[in-house]
This record gives sequence, structure tokens and C-alpha cells, in this order.
Amino acid sequence: MKGYVHSLESFGTVDGPGIRFVIFLQGCPMRCLYCHNPDTWEINKGRQMDTDEILKAYQKNKPFYKGGGITVTGGEPLLQIDFLIELFQKAKQQDIHTCIDTSGITFNPDNQVLLKKFDTLTSLTDLVLLDIKHIDPEEHVKLTKQSNEHILAFSRYLDERKIPVWIRHVVVPGITDNREYLYRLGYYIGGLSNLKALDVLPYHSMGKVKYEGLGIDYPLKSLSDLSKAEAVEAKKVILEGIRKKRSEGIS
Repeated sequence: MKGYVHSLESFGTVDGPGIRFVIFLQGCPMRCLYCHNPDTWEINKGRQMDTDEILKAYQKNKPFYKGGGITVTGGEPLLQIDFLIELFQKAKQQDIHTCIDTSGITFNPDNQVLLKKFDTLTSLTDLVLLDIKHIDPEEHVKLTKQSNEHILAFSRYLDERKIPVWIRHVVVPGITDNREYLYRLGYYIGGLSNLKALDVLPYHSMGKVKYEGLGIDYPLKSLSDLSKAEAVEAKKVILEGIRKKRSEGIS
């Protein structure tokens, strides 16, 4: 089976535990205002690679991936779920740690055919890096052009399936850098028994260059980058919410 691949990274260090072989798949239904990879949006575009080609590329540097493995990101990797299933089936046959970096936007608990595919995929997945863009439903639509309903449903599904999750959240000045929203996010994820880590990432504007190269207007061009210190303070608020929820008991 072939998938549409945007690019490969041989030595990823921020995409899960250890050193990772990172596969960036093409296509994404989200239009996040701060997206730094607008070149991954378009579907059915990019280099077509089959699962054996990808695993062969992984094997070239296999000794470096001890304690690491494969991470599939995007774009939105779950748009190509059939390709992911085949890739992870073969990866598990080779005892490779598998990770997906996703927003979960394609999850739909009411679609039984799709749900079976998710059941198969998650049975082959060791870790999910789940990007929650905004906890507030209305603000999420403003930020990404999509609802967060299925994203939050996906987080609960992963909890039920006992799939370890690292939550990722980008703190954007004036958008998500808000004590109420940060606390609500923490309170929500504090109810997930499968939560293993929290990555709070400061907004940066390094994607501006790509937008200029693609002839696309960058919507946040007047926004300043968030400092690391401000991201640390934001994380403290999220952790407050987590602690409050867990003091009440996970349910």
C-alpha cells in the first residue's frame, strides 16, 4: 500500500521517547492560524511511498533508534488510516515502537466502519501524541476552522482503550494564553487515566517564511512569539487544573 508522504526525518528528538524516525504524511483538514506546515495541507499530494520503502529507510539507521521508534505525523496522519494500519502491522512484526502525532480530528464514534479501523490501528499503537488546540468549542473553531467535538471524543476513546497519551498544547498569545482556558484544559485532561505526559509549547512565528514562499497570507503576522518563561507559567496553570480534577477522582 502506498501513502502520500510529505517528508522523512531520520533523527527526531521531540516526537516521542528516544530518537525517532519521523514520517510526515500529506493532507490536513485543519487550518490552524499558527500552522507552520501549510505545505502539508493539500491531500493526495506529495511523494508516494509504500510501507516497505519506509521501513527500509528506518532499518538503515536502526541502531540509533534503540529506546525510540517510528512516529507518524503530518499534516494529519489519520487521514491515511489504512496506510497507517499496514505500516504499523509491519512495524510491530519488527518489534518497532509505534507512535502517532495527531489532533484526532478524523475520529468519528458514530461511523462503525471507521471505528473498526481505529480499533485495529490503536491495537498496534504504543503511544499517541494528542494535540489539543483549544479546549473551548467556539474558540477552537475560530482557531482551526474545525470543531473539537471529535478530538475530545478521541481522547476519551484512547482512555477507554488504555493507549498511553502525551498531550500537546501550543500556547498562543491572546488566543490560548488565557488562564480560564488553560485551567479548563488541565481539568479536562486530568480526567484521563492514560495521560503520561504534557508538552506545553510556546507559539513561534517561524512558519511565516513558508507562507510567503507559498503566496499565502499569514494570519498572525502581527503576533509576537511567546517566551519560554511564559510557556512555563501556562503549564503551571494547566497542572493546577489536572491536580484539581484528580483530587476529585478520575471519572
